[in-house]
Amino acid sequence: MKEFAAAFLLSLANLGYVGIMLGLMVEVIPSEIVLAYGGYLVSQEKISFMGAVMAGMIGGTLAQCFLYWIGCYGGRPFLKTYGKYLLISKRHIDVAESWFAKYGAGVIFTARFIPIVRHAISIPAGISKMGFKKFIVYTMLAILPWSIFFIYLGDKFGDNWRNISEAASPYVQAVIVIAGISAALYFLVIMFTKGRKRGKIQE
Repeated sequence: MKEFAAAFLLSLANLGYVGIMLGLMVEVIPSEIVLAYGGYLVSQEKISFMGAVMAGMIGGTLAQCFLYWIGCYGGRPFLKTYGKYLLISKRHIDVAESWFAKYGAGVIFTARFIPIVRHAISIPAGISKMGFKKFIVYTMLAILPWSIFFIYLGDKFGDNWRNISEAASPYVQAVIVIAGISAALYFLVIMFTKGRKRGKIQE
């Protein structure tokens, strides 16, 4: 798999910004690896940092839009049959749906930093027919810092970009904790707001 990933990334190198976008859209390998490789290309002065970030934003957002549309127009029946080809299992969908049901639309942002639900969360958003504009805004707000972070690390690591997963692990763990706390706080605010509305209606 490592050899395949390396060959895949090398094939994208000649495509520059388009290569980063395609790498994120097809999701053959983790987005952080693709972005780190983009950072490596920045260190080699083959592309610009801002250009790499924009490519990461566009590619990452389009990938999530694809999953949103699958949820919207195909739903669970489509995913049950073809989900394995998208590297999304039933467990991923179950967890994502549970999160979406608990935390609402705001989880589209916080879940982007958490393994398992990171990509699958777009599917229940589509199934529930969440507003597409709102989906895009939340998705881009999450993808922006993610892209900047890994492109920056790839730029600083240079030729050692392959070790990005180990180097970024402590930071990613911290982000996961913060995202989890944010999701919990968001859930509490939603519950409190609903409680107040029920109270007013009963009055």
